[in-house]
Amino acid sequence: MNGEQKRELKFREDGSFTILQLTDMHYGDDKPEDREQDGRTAALVSRLIAEAQPDLVVLTGDMIWSQGVPDPQASFRRAIAPVSSSGVPWAAVFGNHDAEAGVTREQLLAIQREDPNCLTEAGPADIGGVGNFVLQVRKAGTDAATLYFFDSGIEAPEPIGGYAWIQPDQIHWYVEQSRRLSAEAGGPLPALAFFHIPVPEYDEAWQSDTDLVGTKEERVECPRVNTGLFGAMVQMGDVMGTFVGHDHDNDYCGTLHGIRLCYGRVTGYNCYGKLARGARVIRMQAGSRSFETWIVEADGGAAP
Repeated sequence: MNGEQKRELKFREDGSFTILQLTDMHYGDDKPEDREQDGRTAALVSRLIAEAQPDLVVLTGDMIWSQGVPDPQASFRRAIAPVSSSGVPWAAVFGNHDAEAGVTREQLLAIQREDPNCLTEAGPADIGGVGNFVLQVRKAGTDAATLYFFDSGIEAPEPIGGYAWIQPDQIHWYVEQSRRLSAEAGGPLPALAFFHIPVPEYDEAWQSDTDLVGTKEERVECPRVNTGLFGAMVQMGDVMGTFVGHDHDNDYCGTLHGIRLCYGRVTGYNCYGKLARGARVIRMQAGSRSFETWIVEADGGAAP
């Protein structure tokens, strides 16, 4: 377990902090057809990390398919192996497929925590999901930026149906953390948030056509109920951008009420999607309430 060995995240000497977002790797079973596609994903992940030289890798869910897989824990170990072997600090949130069947989020979290470079935390036991946690990025010995992580669940209850939503108690937890950190810092710290399933405002950001870059080739598969996470972020004034996965043919970023709503780029080959496989790079600068972000692709290309 990584326990006391938890690594501290820091801005570099030049004031930069770089995050590589990998999403929807979708490792399958150890069958020949899965092994070939997963091998391509593993090679791509290793190369993207080596080229980006990030300070943190974030996995935004659906690391594996668990439905119909005899040993999802083994699949999960294969999925995180290239990230773990890189030696770069990393953290993950769960998607709707990771613990869909045959394995629990707690079991997958325990596997992550075997790696001392993994910073994922279980989070509070009395709120929805597993893996709601906060990481701080420090500069000159003080907290300079905040990273929020949310478990966006699997399926919504019937008769509503569709995908799950981030629950009100998770949003209340976020507001409490934001207030505490703002009080300690004398004002809101620049913050980013990571989760798997997009909130409904992602569709509004696309429709608003404000500061919009990237591709939308499928509908926004968001929950049918809006529980107010985005509104809470607007009110708290710390989150500059959110980053999700889930929709493999979307990779756009749009700005809504001052917050940049971004998709990652699908990373895994063992799943649907017309977009070239790749990842999203996010770069913050200490003391700045803004960030840069762009897509890197498997063929070495880049996109906004």
